[in-house]
Amino acid sequence: MRLRGKRPIMTLRAGTAVRDVTPRKPTFLVGYPHVERTSTGVHDPLLASALCLREESAALLMVAVDILQIDPPTARRLRAKIARRTGIPQEGVFVSCTHTHSGPATMKMIAWQDDPVVPDPDPDYLALLCDGIAEAAAEAAAKTEEAEIACTVVPVRGVGANRHSPDGPADPEAGALLVRKAGDKTPIAASVVYSMHPTVLHEDSTLVSADFPAYTRQHLREALGENVVVLYHTGPCGNQSPRYSVSGQTFSEAERLGRILGSAVLEAIGRLAAGDFKREVTLAGRIASVELPRRTMPSVAEARKKLRECTAAYERLRRENAGHGPVRTAECAVFGAEESVFLARCHESGELARRVQAYTPAEVQVLRIADAYVAGLPGEVFVEYGLMLKEKSPARTFVVSLVNGDLQGYIVTPEAAAAGGYEAANSLFSHESGEIMASAALRLIADLARDA
Repeated sequence: MRLRGKRPIMTLRAGTAVRDVTPRKPTFLVGYPHVERTSTGVHDPLLASALCLREESAALLMVAVDILQIDPPTARRLRAKIARRTGIPQEGVFVSCTHTHSGPATMKMIAWQDDPVVPDPDPDYLALLCDGIAEAAAEAAAKTEEAEIACTVVPVRGVGANRHSPDGPADPEAGALLVRKAGDKTPIAASVVYSMHPTVLHEDSTLVSADFPAYTRQHLREALGENVVVLYHTGPCGNQSPRYSVSGQTFSEAERLGRILGSAVLEAIGRLAAGDFKREVTLAGRIASVELPRRTMPSVAEARKKLRECTAAYERLRRENAGHGPVRTAECAVFGAEESVFLARCHESGELARRVQAYTPAEVQVLRIADAYVAGLPGEVFVEYGLMLKEKSPARTFVVSLVNGDLQGYIVTPEAAAAGGYEAANSLFSHESGEIMASAALRLIADLARDA
């Protein structure tokens, strides 16, 4: 132990664990509307992967889970359950969803309530999921050993881009943390953050899968060791997808993209020098609650007019054979317009206001790990807010989305709100919410920096 600033710097210990949270029976695969998509098997398991970092006076627990989303009440219950089982304060318990679209339903989406094929979540599966997350966290916390940690970033090309235009805003940078044993330097864990929708697989796939992140994990474990636990955290990806990078919605394409990302991360890890690894670290976590302004909902008549316009544009692009990217974007705009009609009806009936109460205030979370920060934002956030947060942060910062729950849709930019489209139509909260959450994260980073 040594002293720096206001508090002692302690020697790091780390522990890992994994639980298989794959459904044990055929299940509806959620993520695409209007398709009766019941699983016919398991291509690769859904995992809850946990990493505990501990020093004498503080500890953090990070868990990455291969599911589409969880709601904020479930996220709060999970944090409290893990805190009780591990003794780690809730501010240091960080749970994110990878956002695979080839897993079971895990929360009720208001906009999907009008879709007759999308079922409510299976309570038996929710119990299995939450138990698996808590068990992985508890085991990771219970078996820590002396360790050292390094962080790095690397540019990634060819995996995905902005899903509206390949020239649109995107974050080509992947972040990585590598944890290894202090003694023999054997890798223990790798944590990857990358901003891209895991949607290589589409509605025609009926196999349970984590999508391309499964192959990124596999690629890293093949190189670093089969006992290495890889946590995959999805960064702000509300307007990011592999739409313009794939030649088809196949597992071979998921593998190709996943291994491109894995290779880039491995290259960055390979450049780490002995001096990049730290054994004496500061660990801390904070959570801030923020009120998010509601989106102004259209009237039912306005929403129906928009649906007719989107449908006409989609049909025109199909007739013109405009290509997969533009046609899929137009098709998704139809999905969003359909959902917007239902949301408008719920708004006019007063039902929407009642249901939204469970989703605000939202919780923004920041972890400090040595001299780096991990910022967790709830919901499906547009990439611009992650870029803004990283640019304004005074230190290296990794931004993760879908932390502390989903927000019943997207957090879009002012430009996207003005333009309309799928994400803007399928949102409950105003575009101002993105800047509110990013600003809250920056304040937490400043607080944690002052306290160190």
